[in-house]
Amino acid sequence: MRFTMPLLALVVAILIVLSQSIYTVDQTKYAIKFQLGEIVGLQQDAGLYFKVPLIQNVRYFDRRNLTLDNPEPDRITTSEKKPLLVDFIVLWRIIDVAQYYRSVQGDEEAARRRLSQTVRSNLAEEFNKRTVHEAISTQRDRITSETRAKADADARSIGVQVVDIRLRRLELPPDVIGPVYQRMESERRRVANELRSLGAAESERIRADADRQRQVILAEAYRQAQKVKGEGDAKASAIYAGAYSGNAEFYRFYRSLEAYRASFRGRSDVMVLDPSSEFFQYFKQSGGTGVRPSPPAR
Repeated sequence: MRFTMPLLALVVAILIVLSQSIYTVDQTKYAIKFQLGEIVGLQQDAGLYFKVPLIQNVRYFDRRNLTLDNPEPDRITTSEKKPLLVDFIVLWRIIDVAQYYRSVQGDEEAARRRLSQTVRSNLAEEFNKRTVHEAISTQRDRITSETRAKADADARSIGVQVVDIRLRRLELPPDVIGPVYQRMESERRRVANELRSLGAAESERIRADADRQRQVILAEAYRQAQKVKGEGDAKASAIYAGAYSGNAEFYRFYRSLEAYRASFRGRSDVMVLDPSSEFFQYFKQSGGTGVRPSPPAR
């Protein structure tokens, strides 16, 4: 019994020493092993590792992507001396844990301050080169890509990488929104008036061209109509001449009938003529005093 207690104490002491000699590294972590404050080991792979108890200690650092949020939008001036409120987010991660520890003593908050200063200064530099329209619309992606490249070059000196930078909000400050909108409205109104003037001028040109074409078409149609009419009159005259030369008396009789039909079309029509006039020669009886029609020529 007197040997059991010391043996049990020895086993417990050995277990305690073994438990303090073993440590594990998760796949989402880096591990740095220190001995009396100096780096003596670096584990980047997940697994089970050993250390000397009481002399060596281990610190863990996250190897996943980390986020840097801007607490307040920055007021940045463009090349036109117009202010913009810029809110951004930065995605970063540790790539050299030893350099990271030497640079910021492994303090994540210190690393965030360093990255925030770098990103802000580079963003301000990029916005200062561009107008409001370029910053908001046409070159927004270029601003973030160039800022990321410059910030990443500086961040690698402390062992971290800037993975991405995104602009979450980009807008005018409340004190300048009103005047800017008024200028934009005036500019849009000027452009609209200019377009209306151009449209009116083009409308007049098209209308004048259409009127000219209409006159040309009408003149050509009138010319064709007169030509056809003249040809018809010529053919009609030729037909009348042929009919007259074939039987002059019948032609005179037919023309008189046409004249009667045209003259006595309505019941209320009244004509005042001498009954013995030549107009009524075909109304007279054959025994009358009127002139008889001459026989047809043979």
